[in-house]
Amino acid sequence: MKAVMISGRTLAQGAGCEDKMSPLYINEVSCCYLSEEDYRALGLSDGKNLLLTSPHGSAVLRAGVDRGLPQGMVFIPMGPWANMLIGTDTKGCGMPGFKGVEVEVTPTDEKVLDIRELISRGR
Repeated sequence: MKAVMISGRTLAQGAGCEDKMSPLYINEVSCCYLSEEDYRALGLSDGKNLLLTSPHGSAVLRAGVDRGLPQGMVFIPMGPWANMLIGTDTKGCGMPGFKGVEVEVTPTDEKVLDIRELISRGR
């Protein structure tokens, strides 16, 4: 499924960002949220993971539902997993674009990498 990825802060991501190795933070930022319709269309169930691929990289994330999202859009809380999917071009503002990234979303049996594995893998 093709989708548009956006990233931003969440309450749990913000609460956990003081300790970026904490289970609270890692659990929050390694999840990709989809609309209920897209979740069902992909045949997802609890514990199923997604492989997201953008022109800039790829990452495996846990799948979750956000009933506020429209179909065709995915949300990933800001963090290392979202960073794997965004480009490095800041367009002169010093911050890369965290919104509007085109991604391919595929259910996968691959595991979500540990944060150390993810960072050592790079892009």
